[in-house]
Amino acid sequence: NPDGSFGRGRISANAGIVSLCALAFMADGNLPGRGTYGRSVERALEYVLEHCTESGLVTNEGVNGPMYGHGFAALFLGEVYGMSPDDTRVRDALVRAIHLIENSQNDEGGWRYNPSATDADTSVTGAVLMGLLAARNAGMNVPDETINKALDYMARSTGKDGAVAYSGGIGGMGESMNRTAIATLVFSVGRHKDWDQFKATLKHLTGQLEHRESGSYAEYFRYYMAQALFQGDYDSWQKDRKSTRLNS
Repeated sequence: NPDGSFGRGRISANAGIVSLCALAFMADGNLPGRGTYGRSVERALEYVLEHCTESGLVTNEGVNGPMYGHGFAALFLGEVYGMSPDDTRVRDALVRAIHLIENSQNDEGGWRYNPSATDADTSVTGAVLMGLLAARNAGMNVPDETINKALDYMARSTGKDGAVAYSGGIGGMGESMNRTAIATLVFSVGRHKDWDQFKATLKHLTGQLEHRESGSYAEYFRYYMAQALFQGDYDSWQKDRKSTRLNS
């Protein structure tokens, strides 16, 4: 879109969606102002920076569940900062985004739809945690306590069979391969491949490579499944990649 966003209608005005679209371009080797689609990434970055609020929350006015988008925006800003550490606007926005995440982590160790929430769920927590991990990998100062509390929350939500609860403990809100993929990814990127929970979730995923989510969660599942397998089991990732291409 002319303002740097993507999509149409109600989903177009969302900094989280813009961040995901820009990350797709970056994964193909494009950076702000560099590469075939460098201009697209640059315009997306301008859009995200324009929606960094004074509190540090990256969101659009009226967005429902802004912590989802904030997590994706922090991930995008972290990846950009890692490539362009001299960009003070990106650094300042990322610092504020990290502080917002730190200050809104609740007693459970995770996050929910809004910064003021007192409960947590593994889906939002996974999105926010990936933003934190990207910032840390880019050289930002991210407290180990914040990351470890979130990883502990994910571990407590993981059953021995690798199934991951949504909220409120094991068995909460039914089974979902989405959450298992999210947990696998954050355990691996968080440098905890030795944990029993990581081994269980990875086994759960690799044992069901034929699984496909239906409805509105289908692409969300593909997004996390691909990353989780790439980090955890490269051979399984190759099999899933071929299957995904054939069935797209």
